[in-house]
Amino acid sequence: MLRIGLTGGMGAGKSTVARTLVDRGAVLIDSDVIAREVVAPGTEGLAALVDAFGADILAADGSLDRPALAVKAFADDESRARLNGITHPLVGKRTAELLAAAAPDAIVVQDIPLLVENGLAPFMNLVLVVDAAVRTRIRRLVEFRNVSEADARSRIAAQATDEQRRAVADVLLDNNGPAGQVENAVHRLWDERLVPFEANVRSGTVVRPELKVVEHDPEWAAQAQRLIARLRAACGAAARGVDHIGSTAVPGLPAKDVIDIQVSVADMAVADGLRATLAAAGFPLIPGHTHDTPRTAARDSSAAGTRHWEKRVHGSADPGRPAYVHLRAAGSPGQIFAPAFRDWLRADRAACDEYTEVKREGEAKAAGLTGDAATAAYLAVKEPWFDAVYPRVMAHIEAT
Repeated sequence: MLRIGLTGGMGAGKSTVARTLVDRGAVLIDSDVIAREVVAPGTEGLAALVDAFGADILAADGSLDRPALAVKAFADDESRARLNGITHPLVGKRTAELLAAAAPDAIVVQDIPLLVENGLAPFMNLVLVVDAAVRTRIRRLVEFRNVSEADARSRIAAQATDEQRRAVADVLLDNNGPAGQVENAVHRLWDERLVPFEANVRSGTVVRPELKVVEHDPEWAAQAQRLIARLRAACGAAARGVDHIGSTAVPGLPAKDVIDIQVSVADMAVADGLRATLAAAGFPLIPGHTHDTPRTAARDSSAAGTRHWEKRVHGSADPGRPAYVHLRAAGSPGQIFAPAFRDWLRADRAACDEYTEVKREGEAKAAGLTGDAATAAYLAVKEPWFDAVYPRVMAHIEAT
């Protein structure tokens, strides 16, 4: 099962996107619908709201008068927190029931208006944000939902900002354009990313990036932060640290378009215990990648020495964002070296230029090859250089 978080500001067009996804076969869990169910007449939710806000939030027939509740609940932060404290646990319980009922191969879309505000983005395999300019959203609310302009502005101001939503967006769907434009984008997304992503998660397939060195992408840092948040949520207390490492973590450095993340754990038993959890989060294990290559200064062929360089590698199942997740024991040579190498490159522009030349040479050696053969040719150039610079990196650690 693939869990997709869908959000956007009021009037942005989430309903249009949700409807298109359902037409393609998605299972929709609509938080607004659930929020109405849990405060229907006769429910514990409605009784709790009356206790908190007064009987004047009820209509003549005993149902919830939502506009009357909104006037009170959106009056200040304390009132809004009281409302959320009543409804969110009930919505969460019902959501869990619907998730449990979904088929193993389902693409579940969770339409959550307050996904950002409630910190739910890291618990999704992918987050879609529907984006539209504030003036466009206000116009839609006034024209199509009969909301006053003042009320529309007040509600929009009470939600997350556009910048906060964009920060969690794996996919930003621009809904400022003409009718049909966003639907076309959703169809492409479904065919090219969501369906393959779900199949990869179910089969444990890792997306292997093209072995091509490209110019540094300023978006890599933000993409890494979203992966880090997802990995922290998946690993919980088992992760002693989650860090962006590798070339994409060094500003200005050309790299292959793959994000490398290090998860530091107590030992490899803990790493192995995370296998199923990481796979469900969209990061299946890559079999056979169990050790780093020891660097010259720490090369040790003994069993104990080999164990010190042990690791596990998981990879992203998302066709839209290749990534490798390296699990290493905290305090082991490999765990220490990875961020140290990153920091050395960040601090030394000449080292970056040197490394770029090595990358380009490796890329040239791998040209015309595919799969493991291409990777082996590329690493055959890089690994000797790593051995050579190991003392320089460790010296940088000692100096800082």
